[in-house]
Amino acid sequence: MSAIEILGLEKTYPVGFWRKRPKRALKPLSLTIEEGEIFGFLGPNGAGKTTTLKMLMGLVFPSGGTARILGRPIGDPAMQAQIGFLPEQPYFYDHLTPRELLTYYGQLSGLTTKEAERKVPEMLDRVGLRDAANVQLRKFSKGMLQRVGIAQSILHNPKVVFLDEPMSGLDPMGRHEVRDLIEQLKHEGKTIFFSTHILSDAEALCDRVAILHLGELRKVGAVADLTSAIGGRIELVWRGATIPQAFSALGAECHATGDTVRALVPESSQEAAMEALRREGLRLISLTPLRTSLEDYFVSQVKPSEATAGGKP
Repeated sequence: MSAIEILGLEKTYPVGFWRKRPKRALKPLSLTIEEGEIFGFLGPNGAGKTTTLKMLMGLVFPSGGTARILGRPIGDPAMQAQIGFLPEQPYFYDHLTPRELLTYYGQLSGLTTKEAERKVPEMLDRVGLRDAANVQLRKFSKGMLQRVGIAQSILHNPKVVFLDEPMSGLDPMGRHEVRDLIEQLKHEGKTIFFSTHILSDAEALCDRVAILHLGELRKVGAVADLTSAIGGRIELVWRGATIPQAFSALGAECHATGDTVRALVPESSQEAAMEALRREGLRLISLTPLRTSLEDYFVSQVKPSEATAGGKP
């Protein structure tokens, strides 16, 4: 069974002070996320990621379309009891401690007092806040508050977890720990749907990703499948300070260091580059295919429309 089904979901806001005009924040969106999947929702700021998540949470009403989570329509209390949510900018009562806050959220989620006493320390340990369990939240950094937010989103053992920019404000070690936590949740059989503009995190974690831009879904698929659509490059390294003239026509990027040259050429030009080196009598040291990154693919999908949008008055 699909964990999340989004069927033509869209949102239009009225903007302007006197003469209001409609602004489409999300064009009709259809997506299916399978159970046990880590799904990345990618896009630049303003793409419509947070709007989509808020509609799925029932915090914003859609202008059209619908969605089902765990087979139930959005807004169904029985469905909402089975999901966890971390908003992009969570707000907590800053005079509470993490222990007090999580106990409060546990009670809201239906945990008994004994269950909360057992699970709250476990969650704090899981997000690396055991030693700060009794420190008031007003003394926390943004990264520490983000950890508290992640803890509250999984405290009640939900089946589906929605995370809006979960790596925001975290240092490299914190991001690594959150990535490990997301992988642990997947191994427990949970479905993870998270939005981000940190593409390296999505590339490392996600089974599939969707790219959203200007409220429109551009592409959906596994990272390896998407990046294979772009022709890659190869790295050639040879001995000798000579750079064949043919490399300019091949669109190569060449960098000479001492008597060694490193060149990056399109994969389609590999044979022509090798032939140019043979003609010059240069000795090849290495040839390495370079995998196209998710960032390269993302830019290829977003950049054309940015240029188009920039040309409009």
